[in-house]
Amino acid sequence: MKILITGNKSYIGSRLIKWLSQWSNKYSVETLSLRSNEWMKKDFSKYDSILHVAAIVHHKEKKGSKEIYFKTNKELAVKIAKKAKMAGVKQFIFMSSMAVYGLEGEINKDITITKDTVCRPNTYYGQSKLEAEIELTKIVDDSFNVAIIRAPMIYGPDCPGNYIRLKKIIMKIPIFPKVENKRSMLFVDNLSEFIRLLIDNNDKGLFYPQNKNYVNTSELVGLIAKSNNKNIYYSRALAFLVEKLGDHMKVINKIFGNLTYEKDMSNYRDTEYCVVDTELSIEICEGLRTGR
Repeated sequence: MKILITGNKSYIGSRLIKWLSQWSNKYSVETLSLRSNEWMKKDFSKYDSILHVAAIVHHKEKKGSKEIYFKTNKELAVKIAKKAKMAGVKQFIFMSSMAVYGLEGEINKDITITKDTVCRPNTYYGQSKLEAEIELTKIVDDSFNVAIIRAPMIYGPDCPGNYIRLKKIIMKIPIFPKVENKRSMLFVDNLSEFIRLLIDNNDKGLFYPQNKNYVNTSELVGLIAKSNNKNIYYSRALAFLVEKLGDHMKVINKIFGNLTYEKDMSNYRDTEYCVVDTELSIEICEGLRTGR
């Protein structure tokens, strides 16, 4: 099977290539840069599936940045999908995000997304992803499938984003709040296997992959600390302070709040894509174990 990944420097794309290398006789993978208009000259007709991961993600949004979010995350995605359809590509996979719901984690509140939860994005990133989804579903037909992945927080070895920030905090402090919370997260190898199965089955629709078990922030911290031979002491008093600050500081809720997908939403093919559990995933992230 021939696969094209748009976004030649994407973290997800590079990890997928590594994952698929286990079956080098089955998958042929190429990447495509979208930094110029040269992609318009690319012949898409030889590909079975296109994974579109190019996007503006880890940027602080400013008043004047709306145009670039929509131009990149929505308009470019739709243009590529239409070109793929015209070329006879069978499947277009679009990396969307949990951000389309516009929900933040909240301490001591059960924030669970179900299939009935209405999308109300509150960032340019979430808005642009949702509008791209809407446009992409309009071009689906019997010969062209669109699979949309609304991923929660993705983490893995050398990943950009919140995992690295959390690790930096852990390595600087000896004590951490003991908070009971639940987060939906997705290890990058589990995502890669999920995408592989989507491609193999030429599936279409909305998908919500996540690790088999929810992640507790305090337990996650313990696993990271253990992997780095660092002792962390948990404090209930600090947890009480965190709960109080959660009403006033958005970042506190982002770390310690509850935010999950209902598990039934993620039961794609009996969750056989969850090939790595949480503990092993942290050992892989911290270099103690190697992935496949």
